[in-house]
Amino acid sequence: MPYGADQTLFVVIDRRDEATEIRVERSDLETTIGELVAGCFNDPIKVISFNTLEHWMKDISTDVAGEIRARCDIDGVTLPDYLSDFVESHT
Repeated sequence: MPYGADQTLFVVIDRRDEATEIRVERSDLETTIGELVAGCFNDPIKVISFNTLEHWMKDISTDVAGEIRARCDIDGVTLPDYLSDFVESHT
C-alpha cells in the first residue's frame, strides 16, 4: 500500500471449525454486510475496521450486528440461522 494512502478496511473473522479461524478483508462496509447477509461466511465471530493512514482499529461487531438485525426487520425476514449466533452475541 503506498505511503499516505488513507483507506479504511474491514476484516471479518470467520470460524471454519473449532481450530481454524480465517480473516477476510474488504474495503467497503456495505459489501461486507451484504456478504454476511448472503451467507458468504461460515461462522462470523467478529468484524474489525482499521485505517491505514490514521493507524486506528475498532471492533465494529456490535454496529454490524445491529445493522443486520435492522435490515432483516425492515425487509420483514427472519434472521438467517448462520448469523443468529453473531447477531445475538453482539446485540
